[in-house]
Amino acid sequence: MADADTPAAAAAAHDSGPDAAVGSAAVDSAVDSGERVRQMQALLNHHSALYYTGKPEIPDGDFDALLAELKALEAVHPELVHPDSPTQRVGAPPDTAFAPVPHTPPMMSLHNALDLDELRAWNERVHRALVASAGSGAGADSAEPADATELEASATGGDPLPATPSRDPRIPMVGAYAVELKFDGLAISVRYEDGVLVRAATRGDGRVGEDVTHSVRTIADIPIRLEGPDAPAVLEVRGEVFLRLSAFEKLNVRQSERGEKAYVNPRNAAAGSLRQKDARVTAERGLSFWCYQLGSVEGGPSFPSHRETLQWLKSLGLPVNEHSAVLADLAAVRAHIAQFEGQRHDLGYEFDGMVVKVDDLATQAQLGVDAKAPRWAIAFKFPPEERTTKLLDIEVSIGPSGQATPFARLEPVFVGGVTVGTATLHNEDQVAAKDVRVGDTVIVRRAGEVIPEVVGPVLSERSPDSQPWVFPRDCPVCGEPVQRDEGASATLCVNYSCPRQVRGRIEHYVSRHAMDIEYLGERNIDRFVTEGLLGDLADPADLADPAGLYSMDFERIGAMEGFGDTSANNLRKSIEDSKHRTLGRLLFGLRIPEIGRVNAETLAGAFGDIDSIVAASEEDLAEVEGFGPIIAAAVRRWFDEPRNRELIERLRQAGVTMKEAAVAADPEAPSQTLAGMAVVVTGTLAGFSREEAKQAITARGGTSPGSVSGRTAALVAGADVGASKTRKAEGLGVPVIDEAAFKTLLDTGELP
Repeated sequence: MADADTPAAAAAAHDSGPDAAVGSAAVDSAVDSGERVRQMQALLNHHSALYYTGKPEIPDGDFDALLAELKALEAVHPELVHPDSPTQRVGAPPDTAFAPVPHTPPMMSLHNALDLDELRAWNERVHRALVASAGSGAGADSAEPADATELEASATGGDPLPATPSRDPRIPMVGAYAVELKFDGLAISVRYEDGVLVRAATRGDGRVGEDVTHSVRTIADIPIRLEGPDAPAVLEVRGEVFLRLSAFEKLNVRQSERGEKAYVNPRNAAAGSLRQKDARVTAERGLSFWCYQLGSVEGGPSFPSHRETLQWLKSLGLPVNEHSAVLADLAAVRAHIAQFEGQRHDLGYEFDGMVVKVDDLATQAQLGVDAKAPRWAIAFKFPPEERTTKLLDIEVSIGPSGQATPFARLEPVFVGGVTVGTATLHNEDQVAAKDVRVGDTVIVRRAGEVIPEVVGPVLSERSPDSQPWVFPRDCPVCGEPVQRDEGASATLCVNYSCPRQVRGRIEHYVSRHAMDIEYLGERNIDRFVTEGLLGDLADPADLADPAGLYSMDFERIGAMEGFGDTSANNLRKSIEDSKHRTLGRLLFGLRIPEIGRVNAETLAGAFGDIDSIVAASEEDLAEVEGFGPIIAAAVRRWFDEPRNRELIERLRQAGVTMKEAAVAADPEAPSQTLAGMAVVVTGTLAGFSREEAKQAITARGGTSPGSVSGRTAALVAGADVGASKTRKAEGLGVPVIDEAAFKTLLDTGELP
């Protein structure tokens, strides 16, 4: 939460829904408004206290929406503003369990901009304040340019637009803008005397914080002694304590291993970790820190800009985020914000917006502060990734492999930039662990392109009549009993002919990364299966696998409403073309457990044809690079299933290619000297790159797996070869050959 102290650490939604039209009914009556204001002040104070202890009940976006409503009410009825109102305070009162630490100067909050219009409005306020303080005689109204574009060019120090009669030459320039990530952590102040760390404190209410020196000393990013001989007599620096996502994941693994509750997000975990009484607990959490502001300094140099203060702090050994930037104008600021909003989930730590500051320190002093925040800075907040809404129902969907997955039907809510009406609940254990129930108010999270999920319930709003949800015992599609094996997390419909599974297998088989059959979307597949066009309805075996695609009645399809001969012929051609896809695509299309796109290509490359895979032992499969015993066992079980072997034969009879590369028909292709041979290459070859060597082997009908097994024909050992593969080859009796023998092998298919 760089330079910000509102309890909302995520941005409010950019929508015009109910949260945006706040307080419209409440402000009609002073009596009603008074009661609503008192209720909301108490509610927000309650949630603010929970937030600062790292135990929030509601997402930050919801807090922002409530705070916005309260501000709107207080703006209409200023007589209702109370000194204890959350709109009048920077943060939360310090916890009496920690020693109080006064902040001089105060650690202030930031005002928020929730969209580009609000960012532009802040820029206009800065502009007018500079006009007024310059004493130029031009008031804010008279100095306002004719339009916002002119204002932006004149007020940001960028390349000015051509002069126009409406432009006032007395308007001062804002200058450059310092732009930083708005980190999602806990703001602290760290004080050094003669270069040695003597005290660290949380923000608290902005004027008085909590002494957490014992915990801060365990954070590796924060130096105990500053670097260099010229440390000032006193240096107080402000920054953010946070948890990197990797540290957060490790923390929750430890929490699970100890049978303790997992943390909801890195921000809460960081707050809880810093405010530990036992510094040893803090030390094992792996907290990180960035500084973003100079608080006070005695005996140090002075600087003209914020950017130079950060450079100086970095020279003293304090960590400064590498993505801080200084930009010439507001247009560049907008582009910078757009760039980092797109990278929100790419940096290994969470940030929920950008902080924009006037870079020039003299201009900052000229602009000053208001009761809560500096006028020279603003926090641009990204759309929230967590909101609360009503859980209307819990339903179960059946996937292509029969997995029964519970999901939530929600009262639509705007979160993560989209309106969400459903969210995943993962599996039966997750529903039980989260204890979400129909009728609950629940927290919904959507981060980036991730499928929305229900994080948990807001227990304070649960009805006393609510009942735990019970996973159904029958498939909602076919009505057959579902099954959950001991030790497994997934519940399955084991009816192979369940209509959803039939459709799902075909949908996957025809998908772009599998057999890539066009004109077969979900709607057409559903129609063809329902009308018996993918096989005989009386014979479930014909419906239960994709082989029926190759024997469809295309004349009948052409006669169907909405098709015609052209559409039917296009579909026929696409299905015919699919027969010549690679073996890797076929293996992926068959939905073999543990075999995704990468593993499918690896398996195809290791064995070369499907018959070799069928004949391979579990040990042979485990030797494939990246596989191991779990994947090998899953593949072996699939190929041992008679139904799956029958499917392979039906696909073979339909003309589907069962080999890695059908190169023999190419007159320019090399002769197939290595047909059926597995040749492993290790070390550095003079005449081939590793990829070129593999291509030379596969072009001649061989395979080039990454590891040596009993079926390896030869190990080609170049320079700088590791000992493990050669030892294994020698132990298995596999010939180890040099590069010259490898070239002979390529030409003749014979070993020396």
